[in-house]
Amino acid sequence: MAAAAVAGSVPGHVPSAPVGQHAAAAPGMFGAVLALLMVLALIVGLGWLLKRLPGSGFRQAEGLKLVASLNVGAKERVVVVEVNGRQLLLGVTAGGIATLHELPEPLPAAPPATLPNLKHLPNFAQLLQQKLRKDA
Repeated sequence: MAAAAVAGSVPGHVPSAPVGQHAAAAPGMFGAVLALLMVLALIVGLGWLLKRLPGSGFRQAEGLKLVASLNVGAKERVVVVEVNGRQLLLGVTAGGIATLHELPEPLPAAPPATLPNLKHLPNFAQLLQQKLRKDA
């Protein structure tokens, strides 16, 4: 209170505005959602553009397809690639790539991946009770 009395008694002193009065207001929820949608649209648009640019590494080469791959070491793999209808077995190492075999007939197509059926899972409460009985 004494500071206010001293500030009021100083000649030429203009009382200051409350702190934060001139600060910009925070954007509303609509502005935040709109900004988020604009950023997402920019990311999708740039991804679409990169896919269509020549020389970008996102497009697969025409006539070349990776059929199967198997790691056989830390940096060694055996891969099957299909080139214009022919399937080749290749050995890939850190030092290079070597043709191991040309397959006389194509590999059978792998079955599509399926999600587990969540309806037939065991009851968690029963499993926990069984585990607690065994540990006791």
